[in-house]
Amino acid sequence: MTYKLPKDFFFGAAMSGPQTEGAYNIEGRLRSYWDMTSDLEINKFFNNVGSYVGNDMYHRYEEDIKLLKSLNFKSFRTSMQWTRLIDRDGKLNPAGAAWYHKLIDCANENKIDIFMNMYHFDMPEYLYQKGGWANREIVEAYANFVKIAMEEFGHKVKYWFTFNEPIVEPEQQYLHGNWYPYVKDFSTSIKVQYNITLAHSLAVHNFRKLKAADKIDQDAKIGMINCFAPPYTRPDPTPEDLEAVRMTDGLHNRWWLDVVAHGHLPEDVIDTVENKWKIDIGRRPGDDAILAEGVVDWLGFNYYQPTRVQAPDCDFDESGNPMIAKPYIWPERKMNVHRGWEIYPQGIYDFGMKIKKECPDLPFFISENGMGVEGEEKYYQDGVIQDDYRIDFVRDHLIWIAKSIEDGANCLGYHYWGVIDNWSWYNAFKNRYGFVRVCLDKGYQREEKKSAQWIREIALNNEFE
Repeated sequence: MTYKLPKDFFFGAAMSGPQTEGAYNIEGRLRSYWDMTSDLEINKFFNNVGSYVGNDMYHRYEEDIKLLKSLNFKSFRTSMQWTRLIDRDGKLNPAGAAWYHKLIDCANENKIDIFMNMYHFDMPEYLYQKGGWANREIVEAYANFVKIAMEEFGHKVKYWFTFNEPIVEPEQQYLHGNWYPYVKDFSTSIKVQYNITLAHSLAVHNFRKLKAADKIDQDAKIGMINCFAPPYTRPDPTPEDLEAVRMTDGLHNRWWLDVVAHGHLPEDVIDTVENKWKIDIGRRPGDDAILAEGVVDWLGFNYYQPTRVQAPDCDFDESGNPMIAKPYIWPERKMNVHRGWEIYPQGIYDFGMKIKKECPDLPFFISENGMGVEGEEKYYQDGVIQDDYRIDFVRDHLIWIAKSIEDGANCLGYHYWGVIDNWSWYNAFKNRYGFVRVCLDKGYQREEKKSAQWIREIALNNEFE
């Protein structure tokens, strides 16, 4: 069977500055949270590979952009590093700006739209030492950074995004304790999440003002990118299971959807947090007006795996943190045995239908989707990584995307993460996602995998079998 996507449906690449650029200590770039963490505990990183090199895109950007063009991609997303663009005084770093001008000009010359995201977990170290997102002053510092970037590049970049996956830092740093400083405190986590939400809204406000003043291209759009997943629970759920679904959906999905589509936080979630759990998220007079500015032009939807939950065993843990849910293991699940994540392509359809229902005026695109594989070298044969598993993964998700569009979802495109293998936080180069291999033993040389030719043909005509 041949599946057809709309003619104007676009294919592209999802990337980030801290995971690709490298060149961490040149031309005025400041130390980031990840540089700090790498120095503090390099043994926590896979193979002791810290944040310093990325995949060397800083020196290979021309080669990489031409490679994306050869795949028939129309766009790619990266992020502008706060640490490279802005100095410690909150002023433009001319050397950092010069490199981003070269990157953007190269993309434009190759007729590839650059989607510029403004934050990807890479706060400057000196601001992290002031409390990071837990300190409300950082909200204004971020808004200043974004404003300077838009003033500098506003007539070269059409597509701006405030944050990638703003749920991740609150959870990984302050709720689950997986990232430095390894805190497990819901109160801190939700305050951080709230401050990031305010930062997003201020950035959108500044975008609108600059556009009205003709300092940004009049065709420009602004959005947010987040990792979404519809929460599922077990058959014949109890009221407690459904409550776990409500709050999981509320904190992970509706929190962001309500802000970017409607300009406010979900009232039922805030009521539970503030009145039932007695947690102060740090709201101040005037904040509602700030949040009202957070409505975007379109949404980036990252999808990797579903969320399956059921009622927790207790209401609060031993530290007094609310227990929202516990995992539900679906007996029929299919796993990516190389990565440990469930593969459930229908989830991309189900959440597309959720956006259609709850945010009918909000266009979206798949801003990340991909399959990571550890030890991918074992599939190296005849000079090529034979990644048929990745082809199957992407095809299965594209089938459900096509179905969602047929059923009325306003899905405009698909960005694959990360097209070219990249460095990824504590996992470094452990899990490879790319259609293109980065050969660490050959000076970061790029080599196409089998999947590269497959996606090249699909992106040419927007058809696949």
